Amino acid sequence: MIASLPMYDRPANVAAHDTLWAHIRDNLRDAGVAAPAALDRMTHYEAGWARPDLVLGQICNLPLRAMFSGKVALIGAADYGLDGCPAGHYNSLFVVRKDAVGKTPKDFANARFVANSLMSHSGYGAAQAWARLHGFTFVPPMITDAHDNSLLAVVNGAADIACIDAQTWWMQKQDMVETTQVRVIGWTDPSPGQTFIARLGEDTAIYFAAIEAAIADLPTNVTATLGLRGIVKLPEVDYDLPLPPLPAAIGA
Repeated sequence: MIASLPMYDRPANVAAHDTLWAHIRDNLRDAGVAAPAALDRMTHYEAGWARPDLVLGQICNLPLRAMFSGKVALIGAADYGLDGCPAGHYNSLFVVRKDAVGKTPKDFANARFVANSLMSHSGYGAAQAWARLHGFTFVPPMITDAHDNSLLAVVNGAADIACIDAQTWWMQKQDMVETTQVRVIGWTDPSPGQTFIARLGEDTAIYFAAIEAAIADLPTNVTATLGLRGIVKLPEVDYDLPLPPLPAAIGA
C-alpha cells in the first residue's frame, strides 16, 4: 500500500503533513479501508499515482488530464482559500527579478522562461494558457524539477520569468528569503486545485468524508502551517482544459 501527499510537502511542513495523514489514515481505518502507517516520500509521485495499491495520492490537474484520466478515482480538490480563486481552485503568479524591465508577462514572451516541469499545470500549463489568451506562446522552458528551483533560477539570473503555484508561493514567502528579490507581474486564471485521488474502484465518498473530517480536526498550528481549509468535490468537466504545447524542454 502507498499513500503520499507530494504536491506541497516540503521540509518546513513535513510534521504537519504527517499529522494530516495520521488523521486521514485513522478515519479510513475506522471506515474499514486499509491504510499504511506513514506517507511514502521515496516513490516518485508519478509512479505512486500509477500504483495498483494506491490508497491516497494528490495530483496536479495537467498530468491528470494528460496521463491519468480514467486511471484513478477523483476524491476532491484541496481548498487553500487562495485570493481570487473559488473554493477548490488555485492559480499561479508570474515572477521576475525586481530590476527586470517589463510590466506584464507578455513583455517576457521571448525571455528565458523556467518551469518546474512540462507536466505541471501551475508552472507550465497555466502559463501557456495565459499566453495563448494574449496572443503568444512562451519559449521552451528550462526545467528545474521544483518551483523552489524555478524561483532560485530567476533570482540568480539563470532565467528571466517563472510561473509559481500560488499556494507554493504562500509557503515560499514563509521559508525562502529569495522571494524578496522578485516581483509579481501577473496571475493566471484559476483552475481545479491539487486533487486527492485513490485507485480505481474505491468508494470515493468514504475517502472524501475521511479527508473532510481530518482537515476539520487538525490542530490550529497544523492548519496554520499547511493553509489547508477543506476539500471540495468538483464536477469532472471542470478539469477538461486544453493541453498546453509540449515542446522539448531545455535542461537545467
